[in-house]
Formats: sequence, structure tokens, C-alpha cells
Amino acid sequence: MKAQIFKSTLVLAVSLLSFSAVKAQDAYVNDKPVKEESSTIRIRFSSNNDTASSEFKPKFVGGISFTRFDLGFTKLVDNGSYDLSATNNFLKYQGGKSSHLSFDVVDFGYRFSQNFKVYVAGGFDWTLIRLKNNITMDKNSPTLSYTQETIDFKKNRFSSSYLHVPLNFEFRTNKDKKGNRFYFVVGPEVAFLLNGKVKQVSNEHGKVKFKDDYNFSTLRYGASARIGWKDVAAFVKVYNSDMFNTDAQKGLKNMAFGLTFGIN
Repeated sequence: MKAQIFKSTLVLAVSLLSFSAVKAQDAYVNDKPVKEESSTIRIRFSSNNDTASSEFKPKFVGGISFTRFDLGFTKLVDNGSYDLSATNNFLKYQGGKSSHLSFDVVDFGYRFSQNFKVYVAGGFDWTLIRLKNNITMDKNSPTLSYTQETIDFKKNRFSSSYLHVPLNFEFRTNKDKKGNRFYFVVGPEVAFLLNGKVKQVSNEHGKVKFKDDYNFSTLRYGASARIGWKDVAAFVKVYNSDMFNTDAQKGLKNMAFGLTFGIN
């Protein structure tokens, strides 16, 4: 009788242990972290190795900054030609020393996605024309006139400065493995004349400067485009407005091209 009771007790104990082991295994499986399949949608823009999350939320961006520093050359376009007409021949210039300088100090916009942004910016630019002829542009003149000088100038620079307001549409690729992108930025621009200036350097008079509006267009408009990689881009700016307000210079425009540092 005692043997029978012992056997029954042993069988019950083994059964309980087996049941406990199974429950423990089930508990381990249920408590073990399970890797879930991601429900995030990936949008591919260019590179197969680069993705942008659909969790991105459109937002307003911008502020005060020093960016889009443009450094390049300027060219005059006389009614569609790079050669100056007889009327404007007094503006003959040294192409390699005629430059364009520009930068933005503020921008505000809206980023629609990781790859597209629209923004308006504000900044300043200078067009610096190195004249070949020994002339001095006349101040306070209703026409774009000049005085022929007998002095041989070492430097004779005729320049304008503007406050510009571009509206840019920025397209950019997703980042590569190193965090770099391609950028393409294009858009129209308006600008308001700040001043005109003549700077001359000669042995006879040393360094002299004259300021006037010199009949530069008070309102300038055109368009620009930039294409770049990381923080450096190539730019081109084409102005559709005449360079001067005078009738004799009707159709005389200018353009600029060069490099942009800090494209974003």
C-alpha cells in the first residue's frame, strides 16, 4: 500500500514539474523582446543607400545667418551680345578683374519635405566693373556721361551695390553614407539700388572715391540658379532689367557667374 502511494506521489510530482517547465518556457517566449517589422515608409530620391523617413513633418525654417556667399565674375550683355556697341564702348572693361560679390544675411521659408524647400532671403551684392579707359564717370548727370582723363589710372573701378531679395526653390537629394548631398536651387530675384561708386588709383591723385547713383537702375530683377555638392556650388545670375535707367543704354544688361560657399 505504501509502495502504491509512493508511486502515485512520484507520478504527480513529475507531472507538476513537466507542466511548470512548459509554462516557464511559454513565459520566456512571451516576455522575450520581439523584433517587429517596421511600418515606416521610405522615400528614395536618388541613392539606393539613402532614405528619408515619411515621419518628417513639414515646418517653417529660417532666421538670421551669413550664408550663400557668392564670389565670381560679371559680364555686360549689350542687346544680346557680349561685345559692346559703339554707344557703350566707353564702358570697355577687363573681364578677369570685373567681379561679383554677394551674400545673404536672413532667410525664411517652409520645408515641405526632406528634399524640397521654398524660402525668401535678403542680402547684399556688388557688381565691380574694372574699366579699361582712363575716364571718370560724371556725377549728378541726367545721362550716363563721362570725362576723358589724361591720367593713366592703375585702377579705375565702376561699381554698384544692391539690396537683393531672392525667392528660391531648393531641391536636394537624400544624404549619402557620409552625410553629403547634391543641391539644386533656382528662383527669381528683385533688388533695390543702394549706391553707385567710382574708385580710382593713380600716381597723380593716389586713391580717390566718388559716390552717386550714376543712373544705375533703381529696381533690378532677374533669376539665379545654383547646383552644388555639400557646401559648395556653381552659380549663374541673369538680370532681365536694364543695367541703367538712361535711354542710350537701353538693352544693356549684366550677368554673373562663379562659386557659392554655404549653399544651404
